[in-house]
Amino acid sequence: MTVSSKTIDEIDEAKEREDLKKLEAVLFVSGRYLSMEDLIALTDLNPIIIRELIEKLQDKLTKMDSSIEVVEKSGLWKMDVRGEYQYLVNRLASGSAEFSKAEQETLAIIAYKQPIKQSVIIKIRGNKAYDHVKKFNDLGLIKKKRTGHTHELSLADDFFDYFNLSNYENPLEQVPVEE
Repeated sequence: MTVSSKTIDEIDEAKEREDLKKLEAVLFVSGRYLSMEDLIALTDLNPIIIRELIEKLQDKLTKMDSSIEVVEKSGLWKMDVRGEYQYLVNRLASGSAEFSKAEQETLAIIAYKQPIKQSVIIKIRGNKAYDHVKKFNDLGLIKKKRTGHTHELSLADDFFDYFNLSNYENPLEQVPVEE
């Protein structure tokens, strides 16, 4: 069997398409910003190829006129819904929420009053708030810092990524208000 240059090109193109699908799947499923190290570990590709594939994926999504885009922020990448369609995501998110109403209220108090002592949250919200705080901490939405017999709670950077907020000064300015 003779291997022609055409066959080699076809093999290279098939490999690139497969690598692009791998990268797309990783970005789609993660739902959060990923570093180059994360992308290397998850795709088993080298950084030069990953950078080229990110550009090709961005071009592909643009050419398809997709409502999805690959966003880059400070050397981190994430697949997300384009800004003009965020209202749909926000409407969906407010429907069957991932957090119970009680958890949402606890997180809202932390966001509004941060930094706030965990003991104060417990006084306001009751003992169930311990479970809420643990869940938020496990998800990386809040930071806990030991202060005396309690913890000081504040929002983590992942909170802003998780809820698609960019205003680190006052996140509540971006929360959609239902009319």
